Amino acid sequence: MVFTTSKFLALFVALVFVGAISIDEVNGAGECGTTSPDTMAFRLAPCASAAADSNAQVSSQCCSQVQTFTQNPGCLCAVLLSNTAKSAGIKPEIAITIPKRCNLANRPVGYKCGAYTLP
Repeated sequence: MVFTTSKFLALFVALVFVGAISIDEVNGAGECGTTSPDTMAFRLAPCASAAADSNAQVSSQCCSQVQTFTQNPGCLCAVLLSNTAKSAGIKPEIAITIPKRCNLANRPVGYKCGAYTLP
């Protein structure tokens, strides 16, 4: 079977197009925009002790970081349920209480976060 230049060019363009669509789907915007929840989880490092122990004091640095997520509760949930958070010993059932423990007035009360609901 002999490929002509135009057939080869058409095949090449089709493969590039399919590849571009696949790359766009992989790098598309998720819960946290173009940044992965695992990467965003590092922003909540000041919350580590408060997210592992419901009796731990929530620091002002933690509350400040959590405040940045209140406009995007889907991202907050994705971060709290991320592999990075799990690896760091974060307990989602405790971490989900941090916005309330910070007394954030604009927290997304009642937002469903996996098996948890934001209080």
